[in-house]
Amino acid sequence: MLISCFEKPTTRWQSGFHCTLILFLLSACSPSEPNVVTGNQTGVLHYGTGAEVQTLDPHIVSDTNAWEISSALFEGLVRRNAKTLEAEPGVAESWAFSEDQLTITFKLNPNARWSNGDPVTAQDFVWSWQRSLNPAMGNVLAAALFPIKNAEPYNSGEIGDPEQLGVKAMNRHTLKVTLKNPTPRILGSLAAPAAYPVHRETVEKYGTATQRYSQWTRPDNIVNNGPFKLADWKLYRHLRVERNETYWDAENVALNAIMFRPIDDQTSEERMFRARQLHVTFQVPINKIPEYRALPQTPYVQAPLLGSYYYLFNITQPVVNDINVRKALSMALDREQIVSKVLLGVERSSASIVPPGIPGYQTQNHAYFDLERARQLLAAAGYPDGKDWPGLELLYNTAENHRRVAVAMQQMWKDNLNIEVTLVNQEWKVYLDTVDNKQFSLARMGWIGNSLDPEEFLGKFTTRGGTNRTGFSNTRYDEIIEDLAPAATTLEARYELMAEAETLFMQEFALIPILSYNGRHLVQPSVKGYHPNVLEIRDFKNMSLDASAPVWAWPAEH
Repeated sequence: MLISCFEKPTTRWQSGFHCTLILFLLSACSPSEPNVVTGNQTGVLHYGTGAEVQTLDPHIVSDTNAWEISSALFEGLVRRNAKTLEAEPGVAESWAFSEDQLTITFKLNPNARWSNGDPVTAQDFVWSWQRSLNPAMGNVLAAALFPIKNAEPYNSGEIGDPEQLGVKAMNRHTLKVTLKNPTPRILGSLAAPAAYPVHRETVEKYGTATQRYSQWTRPDNIVNNGPFKLADWKLYRHLRVERNETYWDAENVALNAIMFRPIDDQTSEERMFRARQLHVTFQVPINKIPEYRALPQTPYVQAPLLGSYYYLFNITQPVVNDINVRKALSMALDREQIVSKVLLGVERSSASIVPPGIPGYQTQNHAYFDLERARQLLAAAGYPDGKDWPGLELLYNTAENHRRVAVAMQQMWKDNLNIEVTLVNQEWKVYLDTVDNKQFSLARMGWIGNSLDPEEFLGKFTTRGGTNRTGFSNTRYDEIIEDLAPAATTLEARYELMAEAETLFMQEFALIPILSYNGRHLVQPSVKGYHPNVLEIRDFKNMSLDASAPVWAWPAEH
């Protein structure tokens, strides 16, 4: 899922703003009627989302919070069950694979409607996927559609005719999808935002088909097809969605509304939860976790997540364009100490880009702590004991945990290699622009998978990868990811090739793996249908609030 984020920034002025916001929210409700109490009674879920989202256009979204909100507003052919992670009907009421597994025929639900009442048709998907894959769209998550015939060459510009894509509307309610190769997990990919349909007439009313950040997603303009519709959007305050009465399964949507609250300061968010103003938090401050774990009836929920946290090199930049420097920086880090001491054991140390948790796949670990070797490598690069070291900047988006890790790594490099690394933090949107434009040498990054496949992590780093900011390029690697692995006839053969690709990538030290994520949230007991899972899938359609459940409050003795 998802691009890089997972703990969002807080600049100094935003911290002050959020304190003001919390006071406003607390004063807006009487002490006896906080958001959780009223929400339980009225069916309104108050949900923390981290930073303010950049857009609601599903063909542009690239971070977790925007992904979650878009999943409430839009629906693809299939949905993922948050409990089992299996595909289940969305706009498509059924589907069938051909004998050779290269063609899928989807039968669309004739009752599927856009929020303005228009029917959702097979042609809507054809046009939307052409838009999602159009190079001018700049969709960094378009790879979800690459298993489709000619999708990748169209996205790269090698093919200019969108009609050559393997997607055809046979009639209003029948869609035929032709794949490049048999793809066992294709249905999971088609549940991603890149595969959501968008309403063509609305998109084109407010700009060209591929115009980014146009006005079509604003509350008064947007037309969508998911279980909820956009009712209000006040920047840095809230984004409110309400049950969409035209949705084909509206009668089974339990929530009346969701208030998505952008609170990118974890401490402020935790205070709001404790004040019973939020049902679910986006994160939990690490220093608070031991207290929550010690409670006999704790709202703290932690579960393994298929996600990697790492530091990205731009290997085209001076200093880090030397592999000896990159190896030295990686080997001088004690990841176990970072996780146990700095992060209080709430994450898992990692030595590779692909995190554990993919059934049947063994990650290829190449990053380890070897201080003697690190010093030798730094000397080989021309900086013995740090002499003549030209300096290096480490970029991270502002968040307390990111700062903690960056400070610890900065100190390890100073203590172990006698080199100075300067820390630079930026507000989330500025940071994304800086990284996307490759204006960095070393930057924090994270990735959470959208499917149980190593390609989720390795596919990013092909030469043409839309989110390959490293400068890494390897012909054999590209061949494996783009041609050989997709054509593998068994999962075992596919994973063997993926392991080779991971080894090729890790041996270049284009990044420094640090840890594998755990999902960490605070959840009120009234929230039903909230299922922790390794993909962080949130199925808002099937969530509900139990008005009879107790409202959690911090015990008096604590």
